Amino acid sequence: MGRTGRTGRLGRRIFLSIFPIFPVLPLLSCEEPGVKPTTTVQASDSADQVLEGFSHYVTNEGILRSRVEADTAYFYEPTQITELRKVKVVFYDLKGAESSTLTSQRGIYRWQNGSMEASGNVVVVSPDGRRLATQVLRYESATNLIVTDKPFTFDRGVEHLEGNSFRSDPDFRNIVTDRPRGVTGDGMLLPGQ
Repeated sequence: MGRTGRTGRLGRRIFLSIFPIFPVLPLLSCEEPGVKPTTTVQASDSADQVLEGFSHYVTNEGILRSRVEADTAYFYEPTQITELRKVKVVFYDLKGAESSTLTSQRGIYRWQNGSMEASGNVVVVSPDGRRLATQVLRYESATNLIVTDKPFTFDRGVEHLEGNSFRSDPDFRNIVTDRPRGVTGDGMLLPGQ
């Protein structure tokens, strides 16, 4: 009986030492009404699909216009938008030849119209060495134009051009800019404003 009595007292001590915790547990799990949690849901957390090693061909009226690649793609079905990370876009001319290649840290691809916005160290390079650099660049699929309203630099051989906005076809054949400054191919200095 002495042994059973000790076990009984030990059992009661364990029960009594745990018992004070139970009334506290419901208080720990309750939230005040109207108080929202402090955590933030990241955009990638709510993606409908996540793909690694993404590759997609964009055509316009049956003609290949570009190939979009990314390390990671986050698909959002309701908005028909895909967020891209570590982006590479290869543009093609009407004959199917590569006209330029864009790289950026991030991108947003819109499935409805094939347009895209690249951001974060955006660089576009043509096969003959022409180079455009900016922080944000949009590709308008319907008009086949690359556009930015941010400062940019454009280099072609010894030519160096800077400005406040840039609009061109991906081949860099028809360039329109606001407040151009830099050095032209014949050594002429464009005034800075």
